[in-house]
Amino acid sequence: MARQRPKAPGQRQLRIGEELRHVLAGIFEREAFRDPALYDVRLTVTEVRPSPDLRHARVYVVPLGGGDMPKILEGLKRVKPFLRREVASRVTFKFIPDLIFAADTTFDEAEHISRLLHKPEVARDIWGDETADALPRRSDEEE
Repeated sequence: MARQRPKAPGQRQLRIGEELRHVLAGIFEREAFRDPALYDVRLTVTEVRPSPDLRHARVYVVPLGGGDMPKILEGLKRVKPFLRREVASRVTFKFIPDLIFAADTTFDEAEHISRLLHKPEVARDIWGDETADALPRRSDEEE
């Protein structure tokens, strides 16, 4: 049997994901959690990806100011019933998806790519010798 490519998310999935993201971001902004892993931790919800049947939603989070991500994810898993109740009270969905929390690593990947592109040997390949020499050097390259 041939493998099928995963379909791009539909308009409904995108709309539901964006609404869930706004609601969860509001909850994280206003609520103080008693869980020790989440106490005094500020979280940003970067994306919510609902499954095609809308029964599950993967929630990508980033702690502001850093933090121990594995402990934060465990804490979010423990407060998931509370979060689902809060989401249910703020939206009018037929059913509330099961929330699956994951660390968002896109910012780390973007920083890594940026660092690679600013290396002198890479810049020379991309922009040519004259332009690469004129580019400003990043402070972390000099170390």
